[in-house]
Amino acid sequence: MTKNVSEMFGAMVFNDDVMRERLPKEVYKSLIKTMATGRTIDPSIADVVANAMKDWAVEKGATHYTHWFQPLTGVTAEKHDAFISPVGNCKVVMEFSGKELIHGESDASSFPSGGLRATFEARGYTAWDPASYAFVKDGTLYIPTAFCSYTGEALDSKTPLLRSMDALNAQALRILRLFGDNSTKRVDITVGAEQEYFIIDKSMYDRRKDLVYAGRTLFGAPAPKGQELEDHYFGPLKTRIAAFMSDLDEALWKMGINAKTKHNEAAPAQHELAPIYATTNIAVDQNLLTMEYMKKIAEKHGLVCLLHEKPYAGVNGSGKHNNWSLSANGKNLLDPGKTPEDNIKFLLILAAIVKAVDDYQDLMRISVAYAGNDHRLGAGEAPPAIISIFVGEELNALINSIVENKTYHGAEQRMMDLGIPSVPVFRKDTTDRNRTSPFAFTGNKFEFRMLGSSQNIAMPNTVLNTAVAESFRQFADTLEGAESFDAAVAKLIKDTFSAHRRILFDGNGYSEKWEKEAARRGLSNLRTSVDAYKAFMAPKNVALFSSLGVMSEVEMRSREEIYFENYSKIVNIEALTMIVMASRDYIPAVEGYIAQIADTAAKKKAVCEDVSCAVEKSIIRRLSELNAQAFSAVERLREAETEASSIANAKERAECYCSRVLPLMSELRAAVDAMETLTASKAWPVPTYGDMMFRV
Repeated sequence: MTKNVSEMFGAMVFNDDVMRERLPKEVYKSLIKTMATGRTIDPSIADVVANAMKDWAVEKGATHYTHWFQPLTGVTAEKHDAFISPVGNCKVVMEFSGKELIHGESDASSFPSGGLRATFEARGYTAWDPASYAFVKDGTLYIPTAFCSYTGEALDSKTPLLRSMDALNAQALRILRLFGDNSTKRVDITVGAEQEYFIIDKSMYDRRKDLVYAGRTLFGAPAPKGQELEDHYFGPLKTRIAAFMSDLDEALWKMGINAKTKHNEAAPAQHELAPIYATTNIAVDQNLLTMEYMKKIAEKHGLVCLLHEKPYAGVNGSGKHNNWSLSANGKNLLDPGKTPEDNIKFLLILAAIVKAVDDYQDLMRISVAYAGNDHRLGAGEAPPAIISIFVGEELNALINSIVENKTYHGAEQRMMDLGIPSVPVFRKDTTDRNRTSPFAFTGNKFEFRMLGSSQNIAMPNTVLNTAVAESFRQFADTLEGAESFDAAVAKLIKDTFSAHRRILFDGNGYSEKWEKEAARRGLSNLRTSVDAYKAFMAPKNVALFSSLGVMSEVEMRSREEIYFENYSKIVNIEALTMIVMASRDYIPAVEGYIAQIADTAAKKKAVCEDVSCAVEKSIIRRLSELNAQAFSAVERLREAETEASSIANAKERAECYCSRVLPLMSELRAAVDAMETLTASKAWPVPTYGDMMFRV
């Protein structure tokens, strides 16, 4: 039966069409104005909106509602309350008030707060985000909300994001006014987050403690075949994968998510889904929903979706490309046009972004710092840990001409003719792409490519929005009082590109040469998450967030604490999982296999005394040595983990896990992986890389 996608799309979302149909005209106008301007909702219309929302949700099968929020755990949270209210005689009615819509209460002490809330200080609040559409899922009305403490500090990812959007809007409007644009009421920040992921058969997943507890394989020798033939990328979809993707598309479309592109990625069993862009806060919500649906729908197909940045060592890891742009009245402000050299507004905005990324390259790195992402960044498959910007040959030549006072000759428009009469001739882009760049201009948007696949994209966009807002603020301060705007803006563009040209790099970000060149330019290279977190509370960063009202110093301090704590917890879980697997699975299995070989050798000798047992002796000797190494590594890892976990200071604890525990984990893995290559398949206690990646 053919699916009518147009009718299906957004069917479970309380979107603009539904609001227009179900709300009184004046209430609808007031709510739309609130959503468009970011202003506070008029309390007088809250009851009307709530009642209409409830009636619609009940028709969709909802019996409960929840304030859906994003605590500092990296995932979402929800508490479900029924619509029912008792009316006597064992009867109930379905009710939902404006007060229940606008705000709720949650136990703030049970979520990460970085010291903002003590255990006994339990009260926290959720507040409706009218700019994000409510939706129905699994019999519950979901209301996107912000989450704060009793004393008003942000305890979530959404609140700073919304503040950063407001800050960027306010400063961008100042820039537009300078160019005579008085009609734009709000500058929209749009994002499209491409999502990479791996799929594994659930029966194999269930047999891997490391995948269950840590989300990645902590042990595993390489399979004979990986991605070296490059045959999986964009290859035909396997039957089970195609069925999973089809169901995923349908589920996402019902939620109003513009799931557009799906394909095989570079590594075996790796895939990607890319949506069309949406307003940033909605894009964040939708990406979180996408990850949730990937996991749920995979399970229905007897599969498991792996969102870890590096589920398998030695093959491509998973990231999330964050496509970011600005628009005003539906026009893309990052569109250079046919003659970018004459597009002064575009050049000023481009200069502001270049300045923002250079000034706050440490924050850009921090925004993607995560224990899982450390295994991916700089691994020859993802951008390096060094922040740089790719603008392409055309814009790079234009910037150089501005800085060096040279005449710019526009890029020649060329056509691609493949020499086949039946194949159309088409226009060639003036600029190639650079997959090694952390922050790349791709025609009319910037693609922030460092994000990890499991991450909430709120923080990277909060940092980017705030940094660009600061550039706009400085630019507006300079230009608003200028005697000659044309002269002032030309000078500002030139001075900015001159001061920040060091961040521009169009070459191979994987090369050692670039690492040396970046150091010569003075660019930061925060190799690990722990290195990055140490820079978070730099005075310039505190000043940035606090001056624009995005985060207070107290809120930043809490996040710094959470960053270090979360890193330690993740590595601790991995270390303990390795200890359990090595002690209870691998070492005993190898000992048993050694005994089998020894028994085989003894039986051979019993039958024929002069038969050679050189093979058995060699395997026994090698496996015995490796098993002893593994046992020794387990004991030393156990000791290091105990030492690290006992450190009270969060920063020092994270440093110990990074510098002492991780190297021992690598040592233990090396011994176990070597044993895997010498042990019979039937004797090995868990599925191998070949099993997991090629049997889906």
